[in-house]
Amino acid sequence: MPEALIEDFAPRLIAWQRQHGRSSLPWQNTRDPYRVWLSEIMLQQTQVSTVLGYYARFLERFPSVVDLANAHLDEVLAMWQGLGYYSRARNLHRCAEAVRDLHGGEFPKTAAGLQELPGIGRSTAAAIAAFCFGQRVAILDGNVKRVLGRVLAFEGDLSSSAQEKKLWVLAEELVPAKGVESYTQGLMDLGATVCTPKNPACVICPMNDLCRGRAEPLRYPVKTKKLKRGHRENWWLWLEKDGRVLLQQRPDKGVWAGLWSLPMFDDEASLRAACADSSGATGAPMEAMPRIEHALTHFDWVLHTRRVQNPVADAGLPAGQWVAREELARYALPAPLKKLIDP
Repeated sequence: MPEALIEDFAPRLIAWQRQHGRSSLPWQNTRDPYRVWLSEIMLQQTQVSTVLGYYARFLERFPSVVDLANAHLDEVLAMWQGLGYYSRARNLHRCAEAVRDLHGGEFPKTAAGLQELPGIGRSTAAAIAAFCFGQRVAILDGNVKRVLGRVLAFEGDLSSSAQEKKLWVLAEELVPAKGVESYTQGLMDLGATVCTPKNPACVICPMNDLCRGRAEPLRYPVKTKKLKRGHRENWWLWLEKDGRVLLQQRPDKGVWAGLWSLPMFDDEASLRAACADSSGATGAPMEAMPRIEHALTHFDWVLHTRRVQNPVADAGLPAGQWVAREELARYALPAPLKKLIDP
């Protein structure tokens, strides 16, 4: 790494952040690790504009990490509803319980200690340690990989863990001895507002004369491994009786783990077979609802819904919990089901 880059990068970034960086976000200007941690988890793969409302509601309902730990997971999932990537909410709750039970309600004060908690990876742990405890550690989230990948013209393929480790080493070399909070925030801000994925504003970038990848910014960071998207198709059974809807809780692992959903089947024949019994449960007509196309990270999901209102008998119907429609808002439901029930 060029000596000039090591000497100039951090001071220039800190000066830029203090003049042009973001400073009004609700999780900034605080050393409360609970608030910083909550924001870091929510901001993973989610836009700031989306997170703002959820962040405020979470803090209103769970003012401290102990309040969050003491809550039931179902309530946490319901509060998370709409943010997606629900494993984050489950890990959030597990982490809060660990802080309460293993650390007396206080977060560890080092990145190494924080990284031992459920759901906290290396970069998130470093961000909390830098912002809250001033520890000299490097972060390497998506924005930072892009900034450093371009500034350094880093040719390593970041789909390789070995190459990512090399970038970690370089990131650590650039962390200043002082001003680590402003430096860390500056990296995040530069990636979010200037060194953007598709249209980087190189002309106004404070690193434009240091950036070795400026001539071809879209080439960096290098990541050749592309996700192969899959396709899935399932059938939902919407059973409604006396103003109540039958819900089933999803397994603890897999897509929508822990959320409440309609009974789901691999095909329509299986759905109809689940309703057909000698007591005449299928005596009520079966209505075809609009099909839903839902995109997840790894696959596209087509969901067909068949609704039966006031089934003749309960015997032979899928097991589950009957929930009054006015109570559905209290349950953590997948986004497409929420839209289907309350369009």
